[in-house]
Amino acid sequence: MRERSPIADVVGEHIQLRNAGGGNLKGLCPFHEEKSPSFNVTPARGYYYCFGCSEGGDVITFVRRMEHLSFGEAVERLAQRAGIQLRYEQGGYVPGREQGERSRLIEAHRAAAEFYAAKLADPEAAPGRRFLSERGFERVDAERFGVGYAPAGWEALTRHLLARGFTAAELVKGGLAKEGRRGPIDRFRGRLVWPIRDITGDVIGFGARKLNDAEDGPKYLNTPESPLYRKSEVLYGVDLAKREISKQSRAVIVEGYTDVMACHLAGVTTAVATCGTAFGAEHIKVLRRLLLDHTGSQGEVVFTFDGDSAGQKAALRAFADEQKFATQTYVAVQPDGLDPCDLRVTKGDAAVRDLVASRQPLFAFAIRSVISRHDMSTNEGRLAALDAAAPIVAGIRDRALRQLYGVDLDRWLGFNNERFVMDRIAEVAMAAKDSRDPRGAASGRAREGGPGGPGGQRPRRVADLTDPGVRIEAEVLKLAVQRPSLLGDRFDAIGAEAFTRPEHVALHRLVMEAGGTAAGGAGGREWVDRLLALAGEDLRGTVTRLAVEELRADLANEQRYASDLVAALEGITVSRAIEQVKSQLERTDLAGGPEEYRRLFAELNELERRRRVLREQAAGS
Repeated sequence: MRERSPIADVVGEHIQLRNAGGGNLKGLCPFHEEKSPSFNVTPARGYYYCFGCSEGGDVITFVRRMEHLSFGEAVERLAQRAGIQLRYEQGGYVPGREQGERSRLIEAHRAAAEFYAAKLADPEAAPGRRFLSERGFERVDAERFGVGYAPAGWEALTRHLLARGFTAAELVKGGLAKEGRRGPIDRFRGRLVWPIRDITGDVIGFGARKLNDAEDGPKYLNTPESPLYRKSEVLYGVDLAKREISKQSRAVIVEGYTDVMACHLAGVTTAVATCGTAFGAEHIKVLRRLLLDHTGSQGEVVFTFDGDSAGQKAALRAFADEQKFATQTYVAVQPDGLDPCDLRVTKGDAAVRDLVASRQPLFAFAIRSVISRHDMSTNEGRLAALDAAAPIVAGIRDRALRQLYGVDLDRWLGFNNERFVMDRIAEVAMAAKDSRDPRGAASGRAREGGPGGPGGQRPRRVADLTDPGVRIEAEVLKLAVQRPSLLGDRFDAIGAEAFTRPEHVALHRLVMEAGGTAAGGAGGREWVDRLLALAGEDLRGTVTRLAVEELRADLANEQRYASDLVAALEGITVSRAIEQVKSQLERTDLAGGPEEYRRLFAELNELERRRRVLREQAAGS
């Protein structure tokens, strides 16, 4: 299964990967929040490892962790992706209903999406087609985005899926149906329906709009939380936009399904939308991984909102989380209040593109938004505006940026007194600092540095690379895992006594148990698999890390690099032996034991000679 599921392709469906040299790829870890990429993938060996949170494994492990699946479900997921039909022991192919829960629910949603899309052509769906047409969408556009129609009957979809072999329990659990008085009934009825897909393109839920405003129920109705659908993590259109987001280093956040459609059709192909919830921290994580955001300036996130007060509040809510982005964050608001869909209908595709191009920094938008609520014609109004805007400026963590926005605030308010404005901002910042509970801050620091490491993650089992000897040990072991043929018999002859850290001693023992580096050949996936199969739970993470970690060697001089490393490690071992012999000599009385003294002295001379040879070899002379 792993051979048919290249790890770079599977991981690349979730995060943006870039060349890290030495055959490795690198990106932002999907399992913890970080600003600098520490998540490494080695396609040649089929493993990944994060040097930030110590998560690692193969493609099956990645799918299990990423999508919260059991081992069997992850294998089924990869088999489905690769177009492989699995066969199980004891009786051939397992029918669909006996497969993993997630696979079953994915299949049910795919069948539901096909059902809804087909129903859009029915006479009953005329109001839905008219709704789309009035918003500038043609039939081909609906097909592109999979828009469909949910019939008004109580059980149209339910009967269809039950006939396809799905159970009522599955339909209810997946949010496609809900319990009625006489059994399951359709969740969506008489509505226009948009399939919501995850980043890999699988349908995981639906968003549905009411077509008759006089009917009861909310205008928009979404799939409830389910094993597939977590609204705080879902971005509508991300499957279509992900490659362009990575390519352009820009994501455009809009408010609705039709806005996403309008933007994509107008050429803004990085548009996505939240699904029935406010933009939040989990959405930020998804975007940052796609943007490969780690410098604080490479990517842009552009929020587009209606010009009304609700849209401004939405932007300001986003502002509360803005500094969790390392991207540059902007807001684009159409002065006449039109959303991207209406803008496209009234003014054309170019107007949508111009809207995004007219973006302004989110800080500036937030400050101006607050100022606009006050009467600038009076001193009292301007002072009130200053006091309202000062917390926003005071909250900017970058000192230089805070200073610049303080200057802007003075100009926008018309005081022409930068010192007065900056002093007011400083007062607000100090008051906010004093209001925080120092005991709470201290306990927060204690939690951050407590057992398990930051955020409760388990501690990293990484050698102390500030010690040159330990660094050499780690690099030799890395070669033993990645390129054993470069070490050959010399590694096998070193012995466990050459290693000082218990973790390194155990890993040397593991390599020898696997047949030694002479048996490892050129390395690769089979060799790493053999080591992992023999490793205990405490060593698997170390093996995976060393299989992925970049070698320090110049590819053109790998053999010399390996030889010099082994010589350096042997030299350190000899140096330790020299110190031991010197200690013995100091305790040996020449008069009382000349034979022992001469033996130790001869051994010392031989060790010193051996160390000189090894140092010359390690130095490349």
